[in-house]
Amino acid sequence: MKDYKNFTKYSKAGPRYTSYPTAVEFNNNFNYNDYIQILKKQQASLSLYFHLPFCRSACYFCGCNVIYTAKEENKERYLTYLFKELDLLASIINTKRIVEQMHFGGGTPTFFSAKQLEKLILKIKDIFPQFSQDSEVSCEIDPRFLNEEQADVLINNGFNRISFGVQDFDTKVQKEIHRIQPFDITKNAVDMVRSKGIKSVNMDLIYGLPYQSIESFKQTLEKALLINPDRLAIFNYAHVPWLKKNMRKFDESTLPTPNVKLQILEYCEKFLTQNGYKMIGMDHFAKPQDELFKALENGTLHRNFQGYTTKGGTDLLGIGLTSIGEGKRHYMQNFKDMLKYEKAIDEGKLPCEKGIMLDDDDVLRKAVIMELMSNFALNIDKIEQEFKIDFFEYFKDELKQLEELKQFLDINSKFIKVNETGVLLIRNIAMCFDKYLKQISEDKKVFSKTV
Repeated sequence: MKDYKNFTKYSKAGPRYTSYPTAVEFNNNFNYNDYIQILKKQQASLSLYFHLPFCRSACYFCGCNVIYTAKEENKERYLTYLFKELDLLASIINTKRIVEQMHFGGGTPTFFSAKQLEKLILKIKDIFPQFSQDSEVSCEIDPRFLNEEQADVLINNGFNRISFGVQDFDTKVQKEIHRIQPFDITKNAVDMVRSKGIKSVNMDLIYGLPYQSIESFKQTLEKALLINPDRLAIFNYAHVPWLKKNMRKFDESTLPTPNVKLQILEYCEKFLTQNGYKMIGMDHFAKPQDELFKALENGTLHRNFQGYTTKGGTDLLGIGLTSIGEGKRHYMQNFKDMLKYEKAIDEGKLPCEKGIMLDDDDVLRKAVIMELMSNFALNIDKIEQEFKIDFFEYFKDELKQLEELKQFLDINSKFIKVNETGVLLIRNIAMCFDKYLKQISEDKKVFSKTV
C-alpha cells in the first residue's frame, strides 16, 4: 500500500464535473423564452430524470436536495405538480422522440407507494410513448424501504436497473451517519429484485466517512461481493458542512485523512480488479459484460448528472424539484424551493429557475474535461479536427498548469494519457482546463476537496 501523505498538497476544492460549466455557474440571467425556443427545436433522443425528493429521516452524509416528511399528502401533492409539469412539457416539445434513458432519483423514490409509483410511470408513458428497445430505465432505492409491490410495479413497467444505496456495512459508521442498514436487509432487497428479473444491480458505497479505515472498508467490500453487484459506484464523500447542515453533526477529527482516503481508493481498484471488475471513470466499477465496461473499451463512455452512462448525445430533461436538464448548448435547473416550483407551474410556466448557455469555448472545454473524466485519456487529434483548433496553442496556459501534475501524465502530440496513480487525481487534472475555476478565490467555499 502506497503512502500518499505527500498528496495532501493536491487536496484542493474542486468540482466532480458532472457538468461543465458546473452548477455554480448557473445564473438567473438564463432567459426563459430562449429556453422554450430551444426545447421546441430539439430533435435528439431523450434522457429523462425525475427527482422524487422525500425521505423519512436524514442521513448525515447526504448532499442531495431532500425534503424530510412523513405526511402522505405531501407526496400526493408533489405528484399532482409533476403531472402538471409533464403536461406543460407536452405542450412545448416533441414528446414522440425516442427515450433512451429514464432515471428516478431522490430522496427515496420508494418512499412513494407502489400505487403512486405506478400512477407516475403510466403518466410518463402516456406523455413519452416511445422508449427504445434497449433503453436504460433505472431507480435509486434505499433497501430499507422496498417491498414486493413496489418491486413488481417497477419491473412490470420496464425498469431494468436498480441502484441500491449502501454507503458502508460497518455498524459504527452506520450509526455515526444516521443510517442503520444491516447487511441482510440489503441482500434480501437485492435477491428480491433479481428473483423478479432485474439483470443489472448497482451498489453505491462512500469512502471518507467518519470512523472509516482501510481495514473497515476492506470488510465492507468483501460483504458487497457476497451480494455480487453488476456495478459498484464508490464515491468520495463530499464534506460541505457550509452547504449541508446535517454534515455539521460529524466530528471532523473522525474523518479519514487524504492519505487514508487515497489508500482506500487504491485498495478498491486492486481488490475489485482481482474480483472481475474494471474501474470505469473515477468512481465506478463494472463487470466485463456490463455495457459501461464495453463503452469504456470503445470510447463511447459519457458523464452526466447521474454519473457515467453509455447514453450520450441525448437531450436530458430534468423534471421535478431541483432537477437539471442538459442540451448541446445549455443547462437548466428547476426551482429548489417547493413554493416557487409550484407557483411557476400554477402560472403555466416550466419551473426553471436558472441555467447557462454554452459558448464555443464552453463546448470545447466540456469535450476535453468529459473525455478526461470518462476515459482517463484525451485524443488530441480528435479534438483538433472537431473544433478546428491547434490544441497546444489554444491550451498553452492550461498545459503550463499541467506541469505540476506531469508525473501523473503522458503527453505527446496525439494524446494525453493519465497513468495509474494519476487516476486518483483526475479531478485535479480536469480542473486545469476549467476557465471558470480561475475566477473563484481559493478561500471561497464552493466545492468539496478533491482528495
